[in-house]
Amino acid sequence: MYVTASERSALQSMVRAHHVSAAQAQRARLILALADGQTHAEIIEQFGLSPTYIARWKRRFAEDRLAGLVSQYAGAGNRDRVLTPRLEARILDATRRKPKDGSTHWSTRKLARELGISHMMVARAWAKHRLKPHRIERYMLSDDPDFETKAADVIGLYLNPPAHAAVFCVDEKTAIQALDRLDPVLPLSPGRAERHGFEYYRHGTLSLYAALNTKTGKVFGKTAAHHTSAEFVAFLTAIVAAQPRGKEIHVIVDNLSAHKTKLVAEFLAARPNVRLHFTPTYSSWLNQVELWFSKIERDVIARGIFTSVKDLAKKIMRYIERYNDGAKPVNWKYADASRRIA
Repeated sequence: MYVTASERSALQSMVRAHHVSAAQAQRARLILALADGQTHAEIIEQFGLSPTYIARWKRRFAEDRLAGLVSQYAGAGNRDRVLTPRLEARILDATRRKPKDGSTHWSTRKLARELGISHMMVARAWAKHRLKPHRIERYMLSDDPDFETKAADVIGLYLNPPAHAAVFCVDEKTAIQALDRLDPVLPLSPGRAERHGFEYYRHGTLSLYAALNTKTGKVFGKTAAHHTSAEFVAFLTAIVAAQPRGKEIHVIVDNLSAHKTKLVAEFLAARPNVRLHFTPTYSSWLNQVELWFSKIERDVIARGIFTSVKDLAKKIMRYIERYNDGAKPVNWKYADASRRIA
């Protein structure tokens, strides 16, 4: 194979250069060996290459010379071998546009084919900018005209609570089902997750009232058969009874109708040391007890097996008792109050 002096020099540089991939350096060595008159058999024995590999890169060099030694597995777009700022911007811009095939989001390989680059380029750009097109998060926009005032009131109780006062986040987890599995549970084993049968029996439901003390992180809980205003008042009464007489108590609740009945108003009128603070509508994220509800859902309820409603109540209360042994307050932070709430 004929190689010019300048091409030989370039090929030798490719063999020695640290920035050149091992595959490209191997192709350069192959062409140099062919130029030096070595036979295919000698090259196969020396480098361990296949006859197909030798024929392919010999042909590409003959057609395109040095440019032919660049891998063509991804087409012309493979020229982008480094994630430059320009290529990065191109990937990010394309990611924010919908795929033309009608699908809802990109995968790394689908976008790589669209841009003519390696899918690993796309993956690195997404990882750098924390983009996850396959994931979606839902939200509920509050339509409360007093959002600012109510949110500031609640956040103020977290960040700067009144001295010598108790602050509780209260809510109800309603209609918790006491589900009993009809088939035996197959336990966790190496290489196999715990398995539950599809069929179950419903023993009934109950409601859980919970009050999270924002100072200690401990939870006061009570189960009830029904979710009514009377049960809510009874739970508030239990909270007050557990505090020193006359202590100022602040209770953060949502806008459920059961929290605003005449019975609740009468309870508050008889106890001037107790005050309710309502979160804005569709803003349950402001109530810290919701974090604890998600925890008990994961730890006890979602995979629990309950032989009766009584068994469900017993296991919930046992969990609360154990939880309080190591309870810690929520480390609530508000990054920049000037952005939304004065």
